[in-house]
Amino acid sequence: MSASAEDPASPGLPDDTVDLRVWQVVFIAVIAIVFTIAYLSLYALLNRTVWGEDSLLVASPWAIPIGVIFFSLLVGLSRKYLHAPDVIHEGFTDSLKGGGANPDGRTFPGAFLSSLFSLLSGASVGPEGTITVLLMYVSSFFRKRFRIESPSAALGFDVAALASAFNGIIGSVLFTGVFATEFQVGGNKNALRLLTWNLLAGTIGFTFYMLIGFPSFAQSIPFEPMSEFLPVYVLYAIVLGIVGSLLAIFAGVSMQATGKVMDRVFGDAVLTRVLAAGVVIATVGYAIPELLFAGEAQIHGIIADPARFGAVMLLGMAIAKILLLSLSFKSGYIGGPLFPIIFSSTLVGLALSLVFPGTPVAILVLCVEAAALTFALGAPLTSILLIMIVGTADQNMIVLLTLSAVTAMLIAARVKRRMA
Repeated sequence: MSASAEDPASPGLPDDTVDLRVWQVVFIAVIAIVFTIAYLSLYALLNRTVWGEDSLLVASPWAIPIGVIFFSLLVGLSRKYLHAPDVIHEGFTDSLKGGGANPDGRTFPGAFLSSLFSLLSGASVGPEGTITVLLMYVSSFFRKRFRIESPSAALGFDVAALASAFNGIIGSVLFTGVFATEFQVGGNKNALRLLTWNLLAGTIGFTFYMLIGFPSFAQSIPFEPMSEFLPVYVLYAIVLGIVGSLLAIFAGVSMQATGKVMDRVFGDAVLTRVLAAGVVIATVGYAIPELLFAGEAQIHGIIADPARFGAVMLLGMAIAKILLLSLSFKSGYIGGPLFPIIFSSTLVGLALSLVFPGTPVAILVLCVEAAALTFALGAPLTSILLIMIVGTADQNMIVLLTLSAVTAMLIAARVKRRMA
């Protein structure tokens, strides 16, 4: 049934507006967060078993490339024979909207297995993309059972599922309220109603996650707070906004170039395409293990002692990470771009901290992160909030993050005009 003027929950809304009910939003919020926790728990268990310190795969240096190629092969088999989705023809923002997924019960096993194998392969993709893809299947399944057919209602139902999951894993009750406004519901005539469902579902997911004590990404890469706010920091934020924008431009160019090369060389050869990427990832991972996976775990050792690598090495690793992210996307692995971009931005900031040791490292790292994410995603509020949560920014730092993000948006607008 459609919401109507007689519906006390939606006074004055016309008949073609969102027809969701509170119990449906609560239901999908609980289902989404339980599914996400179960999925991440399974991945954590498999990751410890395969790549943990006591596992057989880390006993020999050759085990790393063997493991990467083996799981890459499984990704290719999942795509070829189980019709798993991919994000080969999608962009960074599309991967966070479920781009590439065609929710169909027949392809869910392939999507599920391919998502796990992608994360286990060492490819530079984050778990947020796999969760988005899988939740589109879950949401679609229950939408059909509840006969939720109108586009606005379907959007509200899907976004509620994502809100519950992402608020939990990011560690903020408001994260997907901002995320949905910028990415999903901003132009919808029922945006306020959809945002209400988003906030409700997000609160449920965040609370559930917090009560069971499951680890989130909040405060995962904290830096010392700024002791004072100097006028020169404003200039730093603007300059770092330019640096982050250049990094994002490089990421976009790499995505396009890698896609063209992979299409020209491999075309529709699914297995060959992903195996070739696996060989490259394995080779790089053998030489520099810190570049494997999304980087959310590997970044801690680098932050603890950046001088061990040196500024030139850190910049080289940052560039290599972006190239691996592009290769992973365009080869058929399922995943998201957030943590690889944060990883690369962090390395750029740490390299600058070695060159300019008098500047607070938090400014150098967090401002580059905010600008790079803002440019890449076209979502400044989401980017600022994410860096605030992950990097534990104080009020002074938020000012600088905003300046850096604004700089990135201005540059992005100018780049788009020139491209047009």
